[in-house]
Amino acid sequence: MFYTFTYMNKDQLAKEHLKQFLSGFPNLDNSMISQLAEIIQVIAPTKGTILMQEGTVPDACYFVLKGLVRQYQIIDGTERTTEFYTESHGTVSSMHYTERTPSSFYLECMEDCLLIIGDRETDPVHFEKFPALVEITKQMLENDLNKIKENYSQFILSSPLERYEHFLKTRPDVHIRVPLHQIASYLGMTPESLSRIRKRRVSPGK
Repeated sequence: MFYTFTYMNKDQLAKEHLKQFLSGFPNLDNSMISQLAEIIQVIAPTKGTILMQEGTVPDACYFVLKGLVRQYQIIDGTERTTEFYTESHGTVSSMHYTERTPSSFYLECMEDCLLIIGDRETDPVHFEKFPALVEITKQMLENDLNKIKENYSQFILSSPLERYEHFLKTRPDVHIRVPLHQIASYLGMTPESLSRIRKRRVSPGK
């Protein structure tokens, strides 16, 4: 099911979230932050919005300012969750956007969201006018890529219990915001296995 995006460039709430995010980059002063807040597009898709469909070439890329976006694939008729993007892990995979290839996954808003949106027409104009944006974008992508590599290394070397405990430690922003069956899928186990692990953690030795 698709929904219409509501553009929030002039909305004060969206601007405040954007300014707060930009203030985390030390190379941006207040004047630059205000200028960027005027030109960077922010959209407000509602819960349930499908941002990207498998098999389509995306025309946009996203960064989560507020909310939660789930990435998933459908394999043999079953949804397999492959990533959660939130305020603390905000750079939504842009590989298919930059390479102009059909997406291998779906992106779904699990909550009402505020998302920075980039597109192929406006990004080059903004990068030319504000060179600092190039460095910011590069830093965002590198930070999230390093997190992905670290989590993957931990994932393949861990037991199911260790995966879940690592998830609770590193993604406290997610585990109370999505259904348990999606967490189980993300961790590579069945919902029943995750349920048993959760019970063992509450009552060790049983």
